[in-house]
Amino acid sequence: MSSPSKRREMDLMKLMMSDYKVEMINDGMQEFYVHFHGPSDSPYHGGVWKVRVELPDAYPYKSPSIGFVNKIYHPNVDEMSGSVCLDVINQTWSPMFDLVNVFEVFLPQLLLYPNPSDPLNGEAAALMMRDRASYEQRVKEYCEKHAMPEDIGAATEKQSSDEELSEDEYDSGDDDQVAGEADP
Repeated sequence: MSSPSKRREMDLMKLMMSDYKVEMINDGMQEFYVHFHGPSDSPYHGGVWKVRVELPDAYPYKSPSIGFVNKIYHPNVDEMSGSVCLDVINQTWSPMFDLVNVFEVFLPQLLLYPNPSDPLNGEAAALMMRDRASYEQRVKEYCEKHAMPEDIGAATEKQSSDEELSEDEYDSGDDDQVAGEADP
């Protein structure tokens, strides 16, 4: 049997070779972001989330830690922290699963089939049970506001900075200057 570090390396390479964009955090292979697209046939379709993944030293024997960086409206995701309540990740994880399973099966299933009876976001759960159409509309509003492809970069910057600049502070006022090519 291969060592946990070899397995971690193999699973990460498999994820990188799939259709997911992976951004490493620091130099190790234990923390990274994955760009995750909302599943078709769901109110999350068209949304893109940056999902933070942390692999414990004992991975694959211990489950990865998964959290949404940009906001998502879902009964089983904490709106403030992005923590995910998902049985297969939190309780029934097995070394047979890998990172591709998380992004191709577990997270899409979570978004397609929310469980309002075990919520991390009580408001979303209550709205889903009370008025499904309003819930789906709220999901779409969150997608448009927080989960567009251009929001992915902003999600990281926003989380890593304690201060936010208002639009006026951010704008340098040099509207008449033409921006050149970015440095590589």
